[in-house]
Amino acid sequence: MLKHETIKLNWRLISVHYCTHQLKSIIMKKVILTVSMVALTMGSTIMASETQNLLLNDNIELVSRVDISSFCKAVIQGDLETVERLIDLGEDVNQKSLGMTPAMFAARYNKVDILKVLITNGADLNMQSSQGYTAKRYAELSNAAEALEVLEATVGS
Repeated sequence: MLKHETIKLNWRLISVHYCTHQLKSIIMKKVILTVSMVALTMGSTIMASETQNLLLNDNIELVSRVDISSFCKAVIQGDLETVERLIDLGEDVNQKSLGMTPAMFAARYNKVDILKVLITNGADLNMQSSQGYTAKRYAELSNAAEALEVLEATVGS
């Protein structure tokens, strides 16, 4: 009888030990989850606060969408007829779009016929883009050999 009671007692101890272990595991998981949630909440709050302070303290100008002018689009697309028509209608051949003149776009995209029309109609080849480059420099950067020849013949080396 004593042996039987000892076995029962051992099973109870094992059961209690197993339950205690399971309980500790569950508690530990809950603690880790709680700490993680607190950290995430604090991080989100700090980021939201910094964003709000940035918006309140700085003058931020929201710009919708920047488009290239239709004249420069025609230059890039190589649409000589439209370019000539727009010039006839009074389009300024030196008007910058996105910081570049039409001649710069023609040089960059190697649109030689359009570049010649622009030069004939008074394009200033010494103007600089917002990056500080001339039409000749754009031709060099783009390996636009034919446009570079026209520009060198017009402006010189």
